Amino acid sequence: MEVAVGGAAYRPRGPQVRKVLALLAVHPREIVDVATLVEELWDGAPPATAVSTVRTHVYHLRQELERELGPVARDTVVTEGSGYLLDVPAGRLDIEEFTALCGNARAGLRAGRRESALEALDAALGMWRGRPLANVAQGRVLTGHTARIEELRLRAQELRIEAAMGLGQHREVVPELIRLVAVDPLNEWLHARLIDALHRSGRRSDALRAFHHVRSVLAEELGLEPSEDLRRLQHHILAGERAV
Repeated sequence: MEVAVGGAAYRPRGPQVRKVLALLAVHPREIVDVATLVEELWDGAPPATAVSTVRTHVYHLRQELERELGPVARDTVVTEGSGYLLDVPAGRLDIEEFTALCGNARAGLRAGRRESALEALDAALGMWRGRPLANVAQGRVLTGHTARIEELRLRAQELRIEAAMGLGQHREVVPELIRLVAVDPLNEWLHARLIDALHRSGRRSDALRAFHHVRSVLAEELGLEPSEDLRRLQHHILAGERAV
């Protein structure tokens, strides 16, 4: 996690200061009350001095922001009522830019503009440099937000696969799909797209092997049979047809 202003970048040094900034960043322009900060910082077991310690962490955060990025950055952490908020313009946070690009891509796909949708999704996914909040120790609140952000990333990856396959880029998406199913082996949608992409690339035997693999995984891990979508793909492959 880092803050960038112009060409300057800053990473909070202390773990608790990083956590305070992370909590404010996942609620931009919203008040984060002191009770939420206390819960996240001490995981339900706060010391008697918790409230005053939160104020100290906020003070150090402001001091670091001013020292590293200037007085304007310091003033982005605002005291409001019983809490604090991060006062940044809409769209300035990475997650907001990512979400906006994905929204543009969805609109493009609905309008049949697959090329522009693919460009927007490539730009959105190109922003990722690893796990969200990777350098922040996460409690209950931040863990929930991290899971939400990871889910947004997965959906963007799925949209990108849809856009690319809609443009006939079946061979091109196979390596990415192989990587994605290795990371998320119980995701039947990804397995179905991999099987379809292999089939449409002329790799019929590989497509059938991929089907048998996911069937084994589902049976061993969950005791389930493949979904109707997967079974339909198998039928089309065996019949020498292309799925629609």
